[in-house]
Formats: sequence, structure tokens, C-alpha cells
Amino acid sequence: MKIAFHRQAALWLLLFFLAPVASSQDKIPEAAWKRPIGLPLENSGRAKPESDPLIDDGYWQGAPVGGFGAGTLSRSYRGDFARWHLKAGVHKYQTVFANQFSVYEKEEGSDESVAQVLCACKPEGQALGSWNWSYPVGAGDYAALYPKSWYDYSAKELPVHLLLEQFSPILPDNYRETSYPVAVYRWNAVNGNSHPVTVSILFSWTNMVSWSRGFSRDFSAQINMGNINHFRSQDVTWNGQPGRMRGIVFDHVRHGPVTQDWDGQFVIASLESPGVKVSYLTTFSPGGNGREVWEPFSKSGELPDSDVSWESTGEPLAGAIAVTFTLRPGEKRTIPMVLAWDFPVVQFGGGRKWWRRYTDFFGTSGTNAWNIARSGLLNGKTWSAAIDRWQSPYIHDDSKPLWFRGELFNELYAIADNGSVWARPFASPPNTPYSFGYLECFDYPYYSTLDVLFYGSMPLTKFWPEIDKQVLRQFAATVHQSDPQKMLWQWKSQQEKTNFFRQRKRSGALPHDLGTPEEDPFFSPNQYSWQDVNQWRDLNSKFVLMVYRDYVLSGSRDLEFLRTAWPAVQLAMQYLRQFDLTGDGLPQNGGFPDQTYDVWIARGDSAYCGSLYLAALRASEQIARQLHHSAAAQKYHALFLRGQKTFISKLWNGEYFRYDDKSQSSNTIMADQLAGQWYADLTGLGDIVPRAMRLSALRKIYDFNVMKFADGEMGAVNGIDPDGKVPDSNEQIQEVWSGTTFGLASFMLAEGMQKQAFQTARGIYHVVYQKEGYWFRTPEAWDITGSYRASMYMRPGAIWAMEMTEPAARGNKPKAK
Repeated sequence: MKIAFHRQAALWLLLFFLAPVASSQDKIPEAAWKRPIGLPLENSGRAKPESDPLIDDGYWQGAPVGGFGAGTLSRSYRGDFARWHLKAGVHKYQTVFANQFSVYEKEEGSDESVAQVLCACKPEGQALGSWNWSYPVGAGDYAALYPKSWYDYSAKELPVHLLLEQFSPILPDNYRETSYPVAVYRWNAVNGNSHPVTVSILFSWTNMVSWSRGFSRDFSAQINMGNINHFRSQDVTWNGQPGRMRGIVFDHVRHGPVTQDWDGQFVIASLESPGVKVSYLTTFSPGGNGREVWEPFSKSGELPDSDVSWESTGEPLAGAIAVTFTLRPGEKRTIPMVLAWDFPVVQFGGGRKWWRRYTDFFGTSGTNAWNIARSGLLNGKTWSAAIDRWQSPYIHDDSKPLWFRGELFNELYAIADNGSVWARPFASPPNTPYSFGYLECFDYPYYSTLDVLFYGSMPLTKFWPEIDKQVLRQFAATVHQSDPQKMLWQWKSQQEKTNFFRQRKRSGALPHDLGTPEEDPFFSPNQYSWQDVNQWRDLNSKFVLMVYRDYVLSGSRDLEFLRTAWPAVQLAMQYLRQFDLTGDGLPQNGGFPDQTYDVWIARGDSAYCGSLYLAALRASEQIARQLHHSAAAQKYHALFLRGQKTFISKLWNGEYFRYDDKSQSSNTIMADQLAGQWYADLTGLGDIVPRAMRLSALRKIYDFNVMKFADGEMGAVNGIDPDGKVPDSNEQIQEVWSGTTFGLASFMLAEGMQKQAFQTARGIYHVVYQKEGYWFRTPEAWDITGSYRASMYMRPGAIWAMEMTEPAARGNKPKAK
């Protein structure tokens, strides 16, 4: 018995030293959000019915891949590639079934093998009918901790346990790899059997070059003419050992470099090394039964190494690679695969063309997807470890709830996924700064919506501050501009039942947005026309506060950034003073929805806009002091003291600050009533209102807006009356806004109300990740029924303010002088 034991021990020691060393990268972090693969959700939430139907793609969503400004795509938690944001600013949703992972496994000595598409869904009709589309619902788990996600395939279904880790290199303070159009798929395989098992992973893909034309929400107008696939192989050194990269380039027949935004390449590839073989089938028809792929794969796990290729005359083309290896008992192995794409041109409706950021590192020809894929294969392990190091201090912080630690990262997806643009115009000088922006959402497709960025850009400020400062420089450059173009003021026209118009842009007014995809964004701002934003009372204050926020939270060293923004700050604050019609020191609201709550009317002095204005005066004072403009600092300080006195005397009612002093909502308890004090806490600006008052207001908001609405399970309702009833005067007063709720929770944390803060924020998690199925499409808003408005929204990025605003983080806050 002892001899047998020692022999067995020696065998396991040998296997240990021969097998690749396992790392944290082959485990799913506890903080990751999980759901059984393909499990339907009963009674999921729905979009609100509106005259223009809102996007509602269902609850199947998964974390996207793709870098900032590179275009993104998503594989759902059931296993199908379905969400496509490859054309800048355009949302397309349609499953492409030939884009798939499949597995073959056969245990040594057995006559049986398994060949299975790793998707808990199947195509309708005859397409790919020979493939085995029978993966059971719930057989394993999907997990996500953006930018990573995992598919943990059940060992009950497969002889070898497979865990797929997928990600793109989204990394903090990284302005290179974060832009890459690449997805890394790392297959971690473990053989827990007593016999060797041969395993093969099949990666099939459709040539989708040219499918991103137009603004439709699917591929109904797909064009395949001129598409062609090529097999390619290249010697590489991987982990210090020689190997061979093998894959398929999905291309288009063209003469010269790429010049159109729909043109470029895809690549799927893997690495061949001792014991690992990569076989391929360069071209097959995804509309056929797929037998040319499935017959060889299901018999041996290999493809026929067929390089037969042809130019499409309109029919779709697909190709596939298979990676085959054998695992000894107890052996672990990691197999890397990548998907890369190279669509270097961005073009919007106005016709202007741009180069994407990643072209600085791979060139602008549009024929470099292979090199991008190579970078992903050779660096994937390093990138994965870097993501783990970034996330580790947050996800292992036991002082925070586990759900919160996961949601922190999963709400980062929108920066890349919301049509983000990181680009420079054609023919621009080499030192031209790259413009950056991402959409408010695809239902409201405005780039860099300023009133929403005020909340949603917190993660940019924290992890990519140079990007966020560039966004604010872009806004600063618009402040002095005037555009006389006449545009319909839609809300006013509906109210009065006759046409009212607004000037597109007035000098001194911050624009609502930097433009839309269908026009000429970054050159034609302020496309939003529901309200006349030249008269909005919050935009200018928010801009000034964001400038000061980025300066302080990036280390209070970038004086050049302040100098660049200073003329715009002065003009913005001067512009607001025209709205102080009573001379009381505060800008009065104009009796129409003139702030981010764009159907909720405010009249006279208001808590929301007034608190923002007071905080902006303090920020302006501090900017002036940093730049040694003492006279300006004294001016802003005097204006602050005057406005503060009015704010308290007119709006404080002994418990909270009233919504305003003249509308029918005057006594409504507004969740966001002290947004200016929230930013003051965040940036150390001191007391906008006395601490006793803001603590009283926060307690009132928690007791009423949070706990009297859905028993505290849905976040903070925007408005509620002192009798505990939610008014029905407008849609927005009855809604919970996910991003403003996170801002409120951050404010509570800053004021020492930790328990209330996490209870408030947990309502958002409950709705999004548990009850309604809004993961990776977090909405702007929902009502008491859970019905939502505006999915894939920008504002929920405000959750990161909860990490940036700790109760004791700033010590004794400075007082206003």
C-alpha cells in the first residue's frame, strides 16, 4: 500500500510541475454578479410605452468587449453574440448565430464523444441545422465584473471543466491599450477524470465587414458584396517559447487603404504550441446547414485545414478555427483565443471623417486586425493580471457590501459601450488632441450630455482624468461661441400648440451636448431641442463644478488645465447672473423645465439650481485663488454670501429645502435638492448650507423619498410630498433616477450616514440586477411598477462617487470665508 501511495504521489507531483501554474485568473471573484447560463427571468421589467418606442432588447445582456472609442460588441449570458455598437453612435441588436464557441471532448478509451455549441439558444429554420444546439439552460453560470466576464460551463455536461474568461484591456490611467479593438478569450480547462481527455474549442465567425452601414437597429440591410476570408499563420514567441499564431482574416476586396467607416477587418486567432494544434476552415456558408464544419469537428475535434476561399457576390461568408489539445488526469491548461477588428474610420451623418484613437498604435490602413489580434494573444495574460490588480482593493474591501463592490465595476461598461468616440479628424495636425465623448444613451443619442455627465463621468475623473479634462476643454471651447441657427423648441410648441423656436447656441451658455451622430458632433453642439437650453439654470454651474472637481481629484496640480478653462468659467458665471431677475443673489427658474429634470417645472428660486449655483460660486472663488486672481475671488465670495442668505431664508422650512418658492411643487421633498452641497463635499468646498440643515434634509429624504417609496427597495423617488404621497404632476417627479440616487448615496456617505447610504443605493442594485433584469442596460429611470425609460444610460456611473466621497476622507472641511 505504501509503495502504491508513493507512486501515486510521485505521479501527482510530476503532473503538478508539468501543468501550467494556475493563478487567480482562472477563478471568478466573489464580487462578480452571477446568473445561471440562459436562465429566463420571470416578470422582467419593460420599457415605458411612448410615442417613439424605446429600445428594449430584453434581459439577456452580457458585458461588452471593445476599448474606448473602438466600437464594442456583446455576448449575452445565454451565449449568443447579439449587441453591436461597431458604428459610432449606432445601436444594432441581432443574434448572428454563426458567431459561436463550441466544444468537443473525448475521454481516452471511450467510444463516446461530446460535441456541443456553447449556447443555451438555437437559430430558427434550417441554418446551421447540423450543429448540436442543445446546451441545457442553467448548466453552469455566467458572471461579470467589468471589464471581465466568465462562462463557467457545468462539469456535469462535459468531461472536462471549462471556464471562459473574456475581457478587453480596459485599464486605469492607461491611454493606449484601453483604446484597443480586441477581445481576449482565455479558456481554462481542468481534467478531473482518471483518464486523459482530448478537448477542442471551436471559434466560428461571420464576415461582417460592411454590415455596420446605416442607422437601422439590426442587420436587415447587410451587404456582403466583395467580402473575402483568408487563412493566415505567423511564428511568434509566447511565454518565452516558440509558437505559431494561426487564424482567419475576414476582409473586403478594396483598392488601397480603408476610407469608409463600414470597411475594415475582423480576425479570429489562437496560438499553436507543443501539444496544442490549431486547425481551420477558411470559408463556409452560415446560411447552410453547417455540415462542412460540424462533421469533422464532431468526429475528431479538428477542422480540415481548408484554405478554400472565394469572393462573396452577395452571399454571407463565415470561417472557423479549432484548438485541440489533450489533458492528462488532473492537468490544467489555459488556451487563449482572440477576436480583433480594425475599422479605423469614424464618420457621422454630417460627412466628416475621423481616425480612431487606436490607429496611433496600429496605423490607419484598416488592414491591421492581425497585428491587433497578435497583441491580444501575446499580452492577454498580462492584461488579465493588471485588471485583477486594479480591481482587488475594491472588491476585497469588506467594509462595503458585496453587491456594491460588484456593481461598482459593472456600471463602468457605458463608457466604452455607449457609442464612445475617441478620435481626431482626418488631416488634423499630429499634435491635435483626440476628441472624446460617449452617448447619454441610444434613445437620447447626444454626445457628452453635460447635465448628465455631471453625475456619470465620475469614473472618468477617477481612472482616466486626462480624458475627462479633455471633455471639459471641449466644452470650454464652446462657451463663447454663438450659433444663430433657428430650431424648434419642442416642449414649448407642444404646450402652446403653435411653433416656438430657440437659437441653437448663445454666447455664454454651456451647450447641453456636443452633438449627435446623425449630424456633426464636436463641431455642431447643442442639437437637443426638447427645451431651450440657452435658458437652463444648471448647465453653467455644473460645468464650473466639474472643472474644479477634475482639478482637485486629479491632485490639485494641473494649473494649466485651470488656466485653459478660466475664461469659460468667468463667462459662464456672468451669463447666469442675467437670470437673477429679483436681485436676491440667486438665478430664478423661468416657469418651464429649465434644468436636467426636463419635464418638471420650477419657478422662482429653487433648491436644485440654487445649490448648484452657490457651489459654483465657491468653486469659481477657489479657481481664482489658485490662479492668483484675488479681485475675482473676492467678487465670487461676496456673491456666494449674498446668495447663501437668500437660499436659506426663502427655501429652508425647518426640515428640508423646498423644491422652489413659487410653483405647485414648492413643498415637494426633492431627492436631489442639495446637489451643490454634494459636490462641495466631494471637492472640499465647505458649507454651502450649515451642516445641521443638510443632515436634517438628508434624513427627511431618506425617510420619505427612499423608505416611503416601495419600502426602500427601488432607490430614491425624485419627489414626494410631506404627506408621503408621490405627486402626479409630471412623469419625472414619480421616477427613480439611478444616477441621482447614487449621487444622493454619495452625499449621505460624506455626511456620515453610511447605513442610509447603502440602503439607498441597494435599491438600484435590487431593481437592476435582481428584480427587473436591467443588467448591462441600466436605465436612467423607472417608476413604481419597475417600467423603465432610457436604457444603457450614462448617469449611473455616479456610483463611483460613493468611492470618491468617504465620511472622513477630507478631514475637517474648509469653511467659506
